[in-house]
Amino acid sequence: MVGGIRLAQLECRNLCLGYDSKVIVNDLNFSVDAGDYLCIVGENGSGKSTLMRTILGLQSAISGKVIRGDGVLKNDIGYLPQQTVVQRDFPASVGEIVLSGFQGKCGLRPFYKKEEKELAREKLSKMGIAELEKKCYRELSGGQQQRVLLARALCATKKILLLDEPAAGLDPKVTAEMYELINSLNKDDGITIIMITHDISQAMCYASHILHIGKENFFGSKEDYLNSKFGKIFNADEVGKKEEEQKGV
Repeated sequence: MVGGIRLAQLECRNLCLGYDSKVIVNDLNFSVDAGDYLCIVGENGSGKSTLMRTILGLQSAISGKVIRGDGVLKNDIGYLPQQTVVQRDFPASVGEIVLSGFQGKCGLRPFYKKEEKELAREKLSKMGIAELEKKCYRELSGGQQQRVLLARALCATKKILLLDEPAAGLDPKVTAEMYELINSLNKDDGITIIMITHDISQAMCYASHILHIGKENFFGSKEDYLNSKFGKIFNADEVGKKEEEQKGV
């Protein structure tokens, strides 16, 4: 907040994304304020993960700008990526993985401070998995692994979390628990959430804003989305699903 004006934590202006000059996303414009819960939706291959990598500085845009404001620095953004099969089999302890969330703040320091170790344990407790600290990561269930990675991301930030399909591959009960956990981080801790999801129904439950990427882009509040042509397609799909469920009963 400067001079009574609310500053966006993150803003994308006229963003053009792609590889080797091949455009995937064109003329993308949106902004995220502190405390927002933005869900990014769209077809597979539409550029959602490319956008996340660009926001993180892992990939350059073809043109346009990603602007961080409101005191947000590059290492103020926590990231929970999609896991690969190899990563799920990583042979480190839970405590070691969570502590690695501080690496971006360590610089050349080859050790973790006492307060960082205490904070890592605090994040494990917040995720409800304090008792797993000494366990080997690869021995955990998928839901437990996601909680570990979320604790790791929280060690990197108090401001913004970027989540790429955080419930992918989880069963319905664990998926619901994961979404509730993320929602509490947003509502209770004030952490801004930017999440890629293929599950538009869940996005509608929790999001404050929707970014739809595709042949046409849409950005606005959840209410604006539901009143747009994209939202009308979503509503039609939901009606269709309910009708199919009723036929199956």
